[in-house]
This record gives sequence, C-alpha cells and structure tokens, in this order.
Amino acid sequence: MIVAAFAIGLASDSPVHAGQRGDGNQKPSLAFKATPPVGFGPLKVRFTIDVRGGADDYADFYCASVEWDWADGTTSGSSEDCEPYEAGKSTIRRRFTADRTFREAGVFEVTFRLKQKSRVVASSKGTVRVLSGVNPDDF
Repeated sequence: MIVAAFAIGLASDSPVHAGQRGDGNQKPSLAFKATPPVGFGPLKVRFTIDVRGGADDYADFYCASVEWDWADGTTSGSSEDCEPYEAGKSTIRRRFTADRTFREAGVFEVTFRLKQKSRVVASSKGTVRVLSGVNPDDF
C-alpha cells in the first residue's frame, strides 16, 4: 500500500520550475525592474527583465527578438542567431538588460517585448519618473 502511494506520487504531474526542462508548454512570466525608477534628469536608468518560472525550453521564448519602447517616441531592439529549436535541449534566455538616459522631465511607461518575427509572445511594462533637474547650461 505504501509502495503504491509512492509510485502514484512519482507518476503525478508536477509543475516545471526555473532550472528544469519541460515539454515546452509551461509559459514563463516576465518581471520588470527599473533602477532607479525616479530621479532628476538627466536620469540614467538600468532596466532588467527577469524571465521567471516556466520551462527552460519554452518554444515561443527561444531565440526571440527583443524590443524596447522607451515611451519618448523611440524604440530599440536586438536579435540573435540561434541554432534551430529542439524540445528538451534548447534553453531560453532568462535575463535581459538595457541602459537608457532620459534627458527630459516626465513620466515614461517603458515597454519590453519578446517577439517571434512580428508576433509579440510576451511583454512587460514599467514606469520611470524623471524630475526637472538643474541644467548646467543655464549658468
């Protein structure tokens, strides 16, 4: 009886956690962080996106291109050359970073997107507040 319960426990489905491989259908989530989120301009901000949970071989996140919308009328992006996707072997990237200097005062809702071709597979947003600073050119 105890052996049967133990065998059932091993056979049951368990969620795939970060660091484990899965069948590719456990979708990870994105966590957005801006450091610092508030400051005087010009303000240099480091943006970090952490990919949390889900399968390490999640197909839609594998070799995805990156797009940053800086909420000031500009965007930037990047993509990588990758080997063809192989379930159980291909590994997704778990962290993305970018630095941006905001020169104008305002509130900026920055958007991060992971894309497969033109299709957005995941996105996350965060707000940066830039306060008016002293302009050295005024002196």
